[in-house]
Amino acid sequence: MSLRTDKVARLIKEEVSRIFLHKLQDPVLGFITITDVKLTPDLKIAKIYFSVFQKEGRNASLEKINEIKGLIRSELAHKIKLRFTPDLHFYIDDTTDYVEKMENLFKKIHKEDNLAGHDNQTGE
Repeated sequence: MSLRTDKVARLIKEEVSRIFLHKLQDPVLGFITITDVKLTPDLKIAKIYFSVFQKEGRNASLEKINEIKGLIRSELAHKIKLRFTPDLHFYIDDTTDYVEKMENLFKKIHKEDNLAGHDNQTGE
C-alpha cells in the first residue's frame, strides 16, 4: 500500500472504532474491536475486520453491522474529509481462532512427545 492509503486506513480504523464505542450502543453488537482496515488503491472500498468478545455472537453482530453500515458510513463521512467516503465491507477477524487452534495443536503434540519420552525412559 502507498503511504496515503496507509494513513487513510489508520484514520478509518480510529474513527470507526470511535463510532462503535460512542454512537452504537446495541447489545446485539456486543463488544466489538476493529482489528484492521484494508483499502483499495483508489480508496473506494474499505475492508474492515473486527473481532467480537463472545464467539457465539459474531454472526449476529455481522448481520447487525451490515444492516447499519449506511449509518456507520454516514458518521464516518462527517468525521473524515475525503473526496469520496469509501464503501464499507465488514468481515469477522478470525485470527484469534486460528491462534487458539494452533496453540491447542502444539499442546497436544507436546503432551504426546512427553508421553512417548516417558514410555522410552521406563523401557516400554
